[in-house]
Amino acid sequence: MISVVIPALNAAATLGPCLAALSGADEIIVVDGGSTDSTAAVACASAARLLRSPPGRGLQLAAGAAAAKGDWLLFLHADTLLAPGWREAVERHIARRPDSAACFRFRLDSADKRARLIEAGVASRVRLLALPYGDQGLLIPRRLHDEVGGYRPLALMEDVDLVRRIGGRRIARLDADAITSAERWRRDGWLRRSARNLLCLGLYRFGMSAERVARLYG
Repeated sequence: MISVVIPALNAAATLGPCLAALSGADEIIVVDGGSTDSTAAVACASAARLLRSPPGRGLQLAAGAAAAKGDWLLFLHADTLLAPGWREAVERHIARRPDSAACFRFRLDSADKRARLIEAGVASRVRLLALPYGDQGLLIPRRLHDEVGGYRPLALMEDVDLVRRIGGRRIARLDADAITSAERWRRDGWLRRSARNLLCLGLYRFGMSAERVARLYG
């Protein structure tokens, strides 16, 4: 059984398409962190189960994992769409590596050439550093999730923190795309947003607290 856990905060504009792309999921849990828009209504209008949580993606993800019934957990951002064939890719992974986690290929929903450069950079980071981010989706068997302690209540970098505890040798790459909204890059500037992401990762890995990094992230 695959349980999909989606943390959401004022995500009404993207949550509907995200949920619609999840045909084949056994259970979908949306964890709302106190939205003031129609996020909760969008979740309730679908087959998803709605939970409430204090804001903070780490807290929301942990709450969703605790409530999920599946023996496999798929953590997904509310502005990410899984491409057709995602369930088949997951099933192949489960058959081949039942004790390992996995992530999807990162794609942006933009035709801009700069989007392709960012995608290539993410692919290199995953290949060389075994460090996927949460916007690629993270599939993890319940046993492994519980073994490493799951998500911690961090203000930011909750995905990096969990991936480091899992370890690169236990994270595979799925043959399917996770298509993420490029709105942050369009809004903040392609180079500026990417540079800020890289700066935040570096500061966190060199010991800055997740709370301080979150203030820089914006």
